[in-house]
Amino acid sequence: MGTSRPVVFRAALTTLAAALAGTLLVPPAATAAPGRDEPRSHPVREGGGRDTAAARTPASLSGAALTARSPAPARTGGYPRETVLDLPPENPADKSLKLGLAPYHSLAPRLNALQRLGDRVSVEVAGRSAGGHELYLVTVTAPESAAEAREQDRMRDLIAGDPARAAKDRRIGAAYKTPVLINNNIHGNEWEGTDAALELVGELAKAKDARTASLLARNRIMLNVTANPDGRIAGTRANAAGFDLNRDFVTASQPETRAIRRIAIERQPAVMLDLHGYVNGTLIEPTTPPHGENYEYDLFLKNAYANALGMEAAVNGLGYTAEKDGVRPAVIPFRDEKEGWDDWPPVFTPQYMPFQGAVASHTIEFPMTVNNSAYTTLPVAELRRRAAINTDIAGAAMRATLEYTDTHRASVIADQIETFRRGAAGEAQRPVSEETVPGVPGIGPEDVYTTRFPRAYVIPAGRGQRSAVAAARLVDHLVANDVRVEQARSGFVLAGRAHPAGSYIVDMHQPKRGMANVILADGRDISADVSTMYDISGWSLGLLWGATVERSERRAPRVPTRAVRAASATGYVAPYGDLGLRLDDPAELAAVNSLLAQGVRVRRAADGSAVVPGSARGAARVLAERLGVRFEAAARRGVTEMRRTRVAAAVTSGELFALREMGFGVEPVSTAVLNAGFDWSRADALFVSAGLDHGALTPAARAAFGASGVPVVGLGETGAAFNAAARLLPVTAVTGNGDANGVVRVTNSGGAITGGAPGHTFVYAPGWFTALGDGVRVEQSYGAGNPLVAGHWRAEEDGGGGPSEASGRASVVSGTAASGAPVVLFGTEPLFRAHPKGMYAQIGRALLAR
Repeated sequence: MGTSRPVVFRAALTTLAAALAGTLLVPPAATAAPGRDEPRSHPVREGGGRDTAAARTPASLSGAALTARSPAPARTGGYPRETVLDLPPENPADKSLKLGLAPYHSLAPRLNALQRLGDRVSVEVAGRSAGGHELYLVTVTAPESAAEAREQDRMRDLIAGDPARAAKDRRIGAAYKTPVLINNNIHGNEWEGTDAALELVGELAKAKDARTASLLARNRIMLNVTANPDGRIAGTRANAAGFDLNRDFVTASQPETRAIRRIAIERQPAVMLDLHGYVNGTLIEPTTPPHGENYEYDLFLKNAYANALGMEAAVNGLGYTAEKDGVRPAVIPFRDEKEGWDDWPPVFTPQYMPFQGAVASHTIEFPMTVNNSAYTTLPVAELRRRAAINTDIAGAAMRATLEYTDTHRASVIADQIETFRRGAAGEAQRPVSEETVPGVPGIGPEDVYTTRFPRAYVIPAGRGQRSAVAAARLVDHLVANDVRVEQARSGFVLAGRAHPAGSYIVDMHQPKRGMANVILADGRDISADVSTMYDISGWSLGLLWGATVERSERRAPRVPTRAVRAASATGYVAPYGDLGLRLDDPAELAAVNSLLAQGVRVRRAADGSAVVPGSARGAARVLAERLGVRFEAAARRGVTEMRRTRVAAAVTSGELFALREMGFGVEPVSTAVLNAGFDWSRADALFVSAGLDHGALTPAARAAFGASGVPVVGLGETGAAFNAAARLLPVTAVTGNGDANGVVRVTNSGGAITGGAPGHTFVYAPGWFTALGDGVRVEQSYGAGNPLVAGHWRAEEDGGGGPSEASGRASVVSGTAASGAPVVLFGTEPLFRAHPKGMYAQIGRALLAR
């Protein structure tokens, strides 16, 4: 945008507002070549003996490290750190332009110019988006020599590494700069935070007053200019891979979220904003109950509520009104609403940040809708009026947050230290109350969510581990999230169970115990606590990623250990004979699909595993090293030849991503694609979960599908409806409460689809099957009693659709259609986002079962 509007702050903010007043006008100038993460590499060994530890970089970090590609003079390690950004080509199709906002291609020249304004602004390339666009991280602070920057790093590392010492370090109290992170535009069609950030950086760069100099001497202000450039350009919520990035933080499947995670760990923000739209009046977190049970919530709520009050005053102080401008007063859900804006799942950016040290983190939803139907139907002048208001409101929230952070710098840093200290000391959480969080009104029992942390988790090695490759992935994920993991140098016994050397230990007396528990804990059934949830309610990677994880309530193992930087190598190839490959993990599915693509004759055993001829040992070695999979000596004979499967897929973006991770060749289809005359010779199976309605197919399209004879895998309500309309399997599908979701217990029947599968899976709008006709086999059933382990699942108002109705019912069934084609139907969600990665193989096996 051009000139910013005058900003009217509450009295306590007027001084800073005056100091920051100003504008920046830089001429504009978007698409770089796409980039892809490299596959994870596992050194392979052949024959007997133990795996050796490999100090390698986990793939979950690839592309996430902060980089600066600058032809400028070499950095000294201090600030400023100038990066001369490459200039993308102009893109007249950028959706920001219609709103009068900054198109992506204008960001690099503006940031290059901002760096030249003085000695306060530094820009780094924090990574690349799924579509290959650079992510720009701006740091605004007073200049620092290399020695001063190293001292800041020392203090930051001490705060998270040895918080008890940090609490006594007077240097931290006197000289540590408070890190503040402002994250913008993570939903690509919620644009205005980016523009407000550019205006703020320009103001801070140019201001000459003592107040701004003091602010920058005491704080480091970091701005992720656009977290989702793909979506900004295209005008979409999701990135180029189709992912909602603000649902990706506990799994970090996308390069953009991994970049933000890396920023959080390396820069350790104490205060954080995430700018969104559109809720009128402006929504300012903290949220309604339930809050995440793994937080030190008393420390968080104290700061988050006080900062929310300041932002509310700043936003309302702009002078916009409902009558004149269509802008209603700001809303703080914790104070103003009963439920419905919870911060339970750590999938959102502000709900992830407390586990990396933020003692105040907020979603801000500016009020004036400019996306979706408004973007296409409203006049340009009205869209630009609304976008200008949103930009002003975003800027007011940013400036109020800087005011709060600077004014309360000492207590903010002290609370960050205390968060980490409690974890390292293994102390119990403090339940929130009006005594523990003074100044926050209306705290009651409905606000108290705490957990009992175990003393340790163990991820076993050897025979006690269900999947070595899944265990390695989970360990790498813990390390990538800055959780301390140790590996036992010798065997040990814990809670009556023997574990061999090489087992992994997560001692929960550590600063980031909350992060460890978020990943590993089973979770909690909160169905009775609130009537509705904003998003998912269960997500346990300990139960859903396919690895065996054990919990020790009272004791940590007493055994010599080494610190883990990356999981030990898991790849293995037996030296003689035919090879057995378990198909329990997406990496193993990727391996078998690669072998089939190479023309290797692989056979399926009765338990669903693969038998690979010894003549393919060379190809197996390559895959074992690249994917970390284990080719053991074949213990079974193959009974059915496996064939390469090209999948016609009517699926969500997340499911498409999962299918490709497993190595399937995928061609997306839909009702429209089939009606246009799809060539079924290009497909060996059909997977249906979204966007395909058999009843809406033309007679020709229905006939073509019927003649194809392809196997069908159906998932959820759409898959079940397709099955019924096409008259494939004789079953009755029942859909439970559409709002229900979470981790559930299941009983697996074994065989080609669920043989060796874990005893848990994920559901979203859970389904089950009744009235099973002849020839229908139950592959999996919901557990008896209440199958829900963690999440939210209530019966509907009429009493139906609840967990008691699903108890013991078939959740996955299979059979053969009249055409002779195999059919498998799922009432569960084995490919939901990246949460149930240990269940992916059930879909993969179903697609190969022909």
